[in-house]
Amino acid sequence: MFEPFSRAYYLGRLYIEPHQGDRPVMHDEQHEAVNEQLYATGAGIERLDNPLVMKLGSRHLAVHGDAGVPGRTLAVPEPMLPERLDTPPTLREVLLAKADRATQLVEMGVAAGI
Repeated sequence: MFEPFSRAYYLGRLYIEPHQGDRPVMHDEQHEAVNEQLYATGAGIERLDNPLVMKLGSRHLAVHGDAGVPGRTLAVPEPMLPERLDTPPTLREVLLAKADRATQLVEMGVAAGI
């Protein structure tokens, strides 16, 4: 779903759709799989429910898991959307911060939706 893009990010393509929640979400099983594949270190027991930090437009979003979201979809509260979306949704490029960069962004309070 995501491939290396730069020293700080992976690149992926997801459907982006608005939703009524208070934080960005994606399907919980995909969220956990991406967390395990790209954020886990393999050192002992690790949490797989930490938010994934994605960049959509110029905004960083802390993305959580939710069973009600379709696969390959990023559901974003309307106030956090960078622009008007296509109807029907089309695949869009999304950057996923690598683990060390995600930690920096969360600690700096830059990622919306924590």
